[in-house]
Amino acid sequence: MENKSDIEIARAAKKESILNIAKKLGISEKDIIPYGYDKAKISSNFIKSSNNKKYGKLILVTAINPTPAGEGKTTTTVGLGDGLNKIGKKATVCIREASLGPCFGMKGGAAGGGYAQVIPMEDMNLHFTGDFHAITSAHNLLSAMIDNHIYWGNKQNIDPRRVTWRRVIDMNDRALRNIVTSLGGITNGHPRESSFDIVAASEVMAILCLSTNFEDLKERLGKIVIGYRYDKTPVFSKDINANEAMSVLLKEAILPNLVQTLENNPVFVHGGPFANIAHGCNSITATLIALKTSDFVVTEAGFGADLGAEKFLNIKCREANLQPDCIVIVATIRALKMNGGIKKDNLSNENLQAVIKGCKNLTRHIENIKSFGIKPVVAINHFSGDSEKEISGVINFVSNLDTEAIVCKHWANGSEGTINLANKVVEICNESNQKLKLLYENNDEIIEKIRKIVKNIYRADDIVIDEKIIDQLNQLENSGFGNLPICMAKTQYSFSADPNLLGAPLGFKIPIKEVRLLSGAGFIVVICGDIMTMPGLPRKPAAEDIFINNNDEIEGLF
Repeated sequence: MENKSDIEIARAAKKESILNIAKKLGISEKDIIPYGYDKAKISSNFIKSSNNKKYGKLILVTAINPTPAGEGKTTTTVGLGDGLNKIGKKATVCIREASLGPCFGMKGGAAGGGYAQVIPMEDMNLHFTGDFHAITSAHNLLSAMIDNHIYWGNKQNIDPRRVTWRRVIDMNDRALRNIVTSLGGITNGHPRESSFDIVAASEVMAILCLSTNFEDLKERLGKIVIGYRYDKTPVFSKDINANEAMSVLLKEAILPNLVQTLENNPVFVHGGPFANIAHGCNSITATLIALKTSDFVVTEAGFGADLGAEKFLNIKCREANLQPDCIVIVATIRALKMNGGIKKDNLSNENLQAVIKGCKNLTRHIENIKSFGIKPVVAINHFSGDSEKEISGVINFVSNLDTEAIVCKHWANGSEGTINLANKVVEICNESNQKLKLLYENNDEIIEKIRKIVKNIYRADDIVIDEKIIDQLNQLENSGFGNLPICMAKTQYSFSADPNLLGAPLGFKIPIKEVRLLSGAGFIVVICGDIMTMPGLPRKPAAEDIFINNNDEIEGLF
């Protein structure tokens, strides 16, 4: 393979008209809203007309804990979708939209890589169809209406000290983590402390991804708790008449986006919550449309299985009554070495001992997935420096766990590199004895739900929690929110709350620092350790290397 960058590969692709891509799914021209030649939204009429269609098989792609060495979860998701189509199956990929924060920060885009990419890569990683901007606007409209309501008499008796609704922006900007608003005199309102989250952590983002239709969206927007009155009763967005106007801004954003892979297979790209600070899954609407128009649907959940897969199963599947038929756990030899204690600079050296040591991380993820009642398969995302001894070591190690590991070369070879994985996935999907077992029941106490995640998924000894937060959990129970699922906000790099504890650590506790109610989305966010919902840019952000060349082409995206 020529040594081309991702953006060069994407630019050289032979795209099909989005009308042709839609036809592959049985979607006619009248049922799509084109955004140019190569992308479109699916009409609400088609979504409504598909309600009674039979579901295809659902495949979730997750991974070991991420490292700077790379795992390639999205790349594998795209490659597997292409591989399934290569062996004659009607398959569609469902992934999340990219956030500008990581694109201009350090993580890069969300379109895959090499010869397993989604196109148009530049559009998808930048403004795409405007969904993120619509979510930002709807969220900040509510922010403005809260302050405006307080300014013009405060009919709802909102306590400005207890406004919980934060503002959002789709960029990593640490300067906005904590701010003071309305300075400059009485005409600018009442000064109060506030803060910004990144859009990927917005409750509006979560609502859009968990809503099944436009009416559901409006209802959820109205259920957002924006703060509390002086008597400590909750104030909802509908109390200040904000939800209807917010829904207007989301009228197009709620419609799934259709694009294609490099091999011209259909991809739905919709929604973009992060899995370390949010629930990490693409929209239910996109997933359901894919299931109703395809025999196989490949989707992903963000970061490692301790976060993304756990939330996919306990939140998304619970909400949408979904049942995954197979779960793919992505690992790389390089990342296993890092989990085995090897520094990034030494990963090119063969080290079977470190690989096997790092497999402890993989083992825990396999055990966790099996505990949900779903059979996993391991995809070894191949790098050119991987030795045969290291690869064989992983395959043999995993086989002792009654699981199969398959080498995948989709980055270099596209669909040809995932044929073996695709065949194995079909085999697992055709097994009829799998039934999803959720980790906790709706009626479990909130603190018990938290402990079940912490002890069973992370393998922590317990949680560390202040009496003040326990009181808050009790108040949520007493206010009728005790039946909601839990969304853990935790570092993605470790099973623990310490990003430096790689592998499969034991003998630790998870510190609970904050609890946030997202009543519209329908879950409770539990913030652990030093995790932040507004990231910062790295010392050398990717933005420094992104530019437009003399041919008016974008360079530097990855």
